[in-house]
Amino acid sequence: MKAYEIRNLSDLDIRQKLEEAGEELFNLRFQLAIGQVKDSNRITALKRDVARMKTVLRERELASE
Repeated sequence: MKAYEIRNLSDLDIRQKLEEAGEELFNLRFQLAIGQVKDSNRITALKRDVARMKTVLRERELASE
């Protein structure tokens, strides 16, 4: 997910997607530990998406102050 796509979402939508990404990341890490992960690049992509979402939320938080 690109940063401009995240910026077009509402705070509530971003938080929901952040929660979903966290769950998926947990599941992928678990699969990695037991050797069943099919696409290890997905873990890296999810980490970056989570960071982007948190960054956009923080930018909005600072802008509102």
